[in-house]
Amino acid sequence: METKIIQFTAAKGPAECAWVVAKVLKLFLKELVGNQIAYQILYKENGMENGTVQSVSIKLNGKQLSLFLKDWLGTIQWIGTSAYRKYNKRKNWFIGCSELAQYEQKTMSEKDIKFQAIRSSGAGGQHVNKVSSAIRAKHIPTQIQVLVMESRSQHQNKKIAIERLKNKLAEHHTNQLKERVKNAWEQHLNLERGNPIRIFTGTDFKQKKKDTSFKTKRNQLKSDLRKQQD
Repeated sequence: METKIIQFTAAKGPAECAWVVAKVLKLFLKELVGNQIAYQILYKENGMENGTVQSVSIKLNGKQLSLFLKDWLGTIQWIGTSAYRKYNKRKNWFIGCSELAQYEQKTMSEKDIKFQAIRSSGAGGQHVNKVSSAIRAKHIPTQIQVLVMESRSQHQNKKIAIERLKNKLAEHHTNQLKERVKNAWEQHLNLERGNPIRIFTGTDFKQKKKDTSFKTKRNQLKSDLRKQQD
């Protein structure tokens, strides 16, 4: 399984380009579902006009993503008449699709956790205070901490604390990633006007040139591998 983060952007383009991003995004997500590629939209910046998208960043998880993305990464062109400026003579509009560097998520180690036993309080009276100990666990690198007092067993509370810290740390990494890609779109791409990877035309957004599907390429790759093994 591969994990990648990609971004579609209208860069500093006008509303027409943001409209193209929205149309391309719809097609792209449809292809992801058709190819059983899981995705998560990390950040989306809507355009000034209704139904337009200035930039969107998506996290992908699936097999042979590099092969799938070969038909998407680069400049995407739409040939059509502006719906926002009636007398605009421009017919060619460009957006970009690029891969973003991933944020390295480190696994949590118990040596990075500081545990502190605390006498439980609440219902149960003196029996609880003498027998049951709560656990406060702090992840030193991030300063994230949890307090667990569900069990009378200090050992059990420690196990629960570790699991909760793992969940909080995963949430922390996700939030950091979202913030990073939110800032990344503002840098914008210097879009290459030539050699578009895909071309769409008209208000119906048809592809000017039909590309070989990802499924066909994947099956061809499997066939080539079998031939090499024979």
